[in-house]
Amino acid sequence: MDVGLLLIQILNGLQLGVLLFLVAAGLTLVFGIMDFINLAHGSFYMIGAYICGTITAVTDSFILGVFLGIPLTAAVGYLTEIGVIRPLYQRDHLDHVLATFGLILIFDTGVHLIWGAEGMAIPIPDWLNTRVPLPGTAEFPTFRVAIILVGLAVAFGMYYVVSHTRIGMLIRAGASNRTMVQALGVDIKKLFTLVFAAGAAIAGIAGMMISPITEASIGMGNEIIIIAFVVIIIGGIGSIKGAFVGALIVGLIDTLGRSYLDQLLQLFMTNQNAETAAPAISAMLVYILMAIVLAVRPQGLFPPKTR
Repeated sequence: MDVGLLLIQILNGLQLGVLLFLVAAGLTLVFGIMDFINLAHGSFYMIGAYICGTITAVTDSFILGVFLGIPLTAAVGYLTEIGVIRPLYQRDHLDHVLATFGLILIFDTGVHLIWGAEGMAIPIPDWLNTRVPLPGTAEFPTFRVAIILVGLAVAFGMYYVVSHTRIGMLIRAGASNRTMVQALGVDIKKLFTLVFAAGAAIAGIAGMMISPITEASIGMGNEIIIIAFVVIIIGGIGSIKGAFVGALIVGLIDTLGRSYLDQLLQLFMTNQNAETAAPAISAMLVYILMAIVLAVRPQGLFPPKTR
């Protein structure tokens, strides 16, 4: 086995994992604290990409596009929470699903009207458009390394905020028992709005970081939201640690499975059958893992602490 190629696939898995974490982190907080199922969370991933692309095109600076795009995406999340989400907190999950599915259609149509039907290509800055040498003759794109570092930095920042600040204490308490938090005098509406807007901004960061590779496109958030739900179920609903570990596991399993599963299957079947079965099985691996976790540990690998 080529060590350099294996290292590249591991790094690709880490990159996918940190992107999934950025989407899943806000989703798990909203789900865990508010008990709200937000199918439209992936739309903020899309909106962040388009806002970043627009600012990048105007200013010719991707870095400025990211720094200005984060608060603007948070503002979109803030207005969405106040205008649409807040009246739904007391409704049942079916209403959540129907309303946020409608939001997906509204956001997709809005992006179509504002930016058009074609995708938006975002250029990678020249200083990031290089390659990092790996053992042997392999190389890995510098921008993908930057994505991994940004994801890890956001993960560390979220860990610090949730574990070592007063607002983090309220978030953890809200995830455990929001009724008691409200009874103690905490303005739960402001807490919900803050968490929702922060989750939207973090999902937007993921869209901003991946769009120079894949381009911003309508519906791009719909593709990642399903796997983000898988991540939080595996990791534990309401748990940042669970979202992080679950995202890395899913990212590595998905990437390595697509790259090497056919070689593994060739040990048990003919090459032709292995090459035929591997793509289908690799696409199911993360869902098989989710089913195993639900059967063995339904609360997830790292559920939030209740005490």
